Amino acid sequence: MPPVEIVQLLVSPAHRFEGRPGDGLPELPPEDLVKSAGVRAGLGIVGDRYFNHPAHRNASITLMAVERLPQQGPGEAGLLRTRRNVLLRGVDIDAYIGSTVFIDCGTGPVDLEVRSAARPCAWMDTTLGPGAQRALRGGGGVRCRPLTDGILTVGPAVFGVREAPET
Repeated sequence: MPPVEIVQLLVSPAHRFEGRPGDGLPELPPEDLVKSAGVRAGLGIVGDRYFNHPAHRNASITLMAVERLPQQGPGEAGLLRTRRNVLLRGVDIDAYIGSTVFIDCGTGPVDLEVRSAARPCAWMDTTLGPGAQRALRGGGGVRCRPLTDGILTVGPAVFGVREAPET
């Protein structure tokens, strides 16, 4: 597999999209964007709002391809506005649902079971601009269960497939 890049990492201790999208853009603290994040098998990203929550253990990490982001609307598109955890460049992560993949930032691979699509919600039209929810259908990212402990860092990485879904 060709090298990829982790463009951004988001570790948010709080759920930011509360209320109604029509109420306007909520506060999106830039300190939620980090340079590295610890991953724990079966639990998620250390410090994130979904870490060790039983209801989210099978989908505790979300990944998205930067190439899928609409580049319109207020401000720069990125993880603060989509609330995904890992923004990748160079891999269409949405194509890997049902696979077990790994990302290695140089400290050893982090294995992830790609469980389901991270479907875009109505907030995308508020945070990214009108029409973003529709534009992201089929490309809003994926929800994963971490299978190994490790560290993800912003910068170059190696992406690979451990196990593809049976056809």
